Amino acid sequence: MNAMFLSSSPLMATPSPLMATPSRKPPPCIPSLHHCYSHYNSCCSGYYPSFPLLSSPVHRLTVGAATPSNEGVVSLVVFEDFMEKDWSFLDSDSTNSEEEHKKKTDWIISKGEIAENSRILVCTGSEEFVDQLVDSSPCELLLAVHYSLFLLAGIKEKYDKVKCWQGELIYVPEKWTPFDVIFLYFLPALPFELDCIFGELAKRCLPGARVVISHLQGREVLEQQRRQHPDVIISDLPDKVTLQKVATDHSFQMTEFVEEPSFYLAVLNFCEVKNLKD
Repeated sequence: MNAMFLSSSPLMATPSPLMATPSRKPPPCIPSLHHCYSHYNSCCSGYYPSFPLLSSPVHRLTVGAATPSNEGVVSLVVFEDFMEKDWSFLDSDSTNSEEEHKKKTDWIISKGEIAENSRILVCTGSEEFVDQLVDSSPCELLLAVHYSLFLLAGIKEKYDKVKCWQGELIYVPEKWTPFDVIFLYFLPALPFELDCIFGELAKRCLPGARVVISHLQGREVLEQQRRQHPDVIISDLPDKVTLQKVATDHSFQMTEFVEEPSFYLAVLNFCEVKNLKD
């Protein structure tokens, strides 16, 4: 059964009364939701949660809630209209041809060195990136983490086996950890200091895990995207010196760094003998 997990519930209004009869089927996109609550700590000092609540366009979402089979009644919870931030730019590429775009995406995926027993996390990835990852790289676990509930719903509708988590990267539940491949597809959307991000990743990585940071169109296009979407893009791509220093502080070793006008890629390996646990 499809299930999508939300880290918090600021976008939910008070649930409405029973909205359906046994003869009415719930919508296929998200048959059940589980709500997990997270709390911001010192590592996000100066930042605030970035939930899809504060900007347009407006969407209306109806969610079917799973009930025990012996009850025979399926209820629907209708969320009132809420604001979803615009993430469409993730699938928009004005720099690369379709062939170049696919080639660069394949290159990024190849840096994960994915095997059939890999446990993969994709953070703020485009739906197209997840499509290409699923098609090219069978694995044991694939978890998509994003702020956009609608993007995750689209992924979940296509791929039942892909786990989806709506919320912050640093609060991903331990039940899915550890990971041996992490794709930070759009790092500038994360509302945390780089030091905090790598500190949390170190707790969730297997020894030898690979972290791949990328931007398909590079820093110049990122600046344009940031001017157009200031509510979503709140930081920059780290330069090599800064990234290397922060990574080293948390037992990550940079093995590759590429920065061109129209492409950005950094690959890091986790070198700790064992996972860091509090």
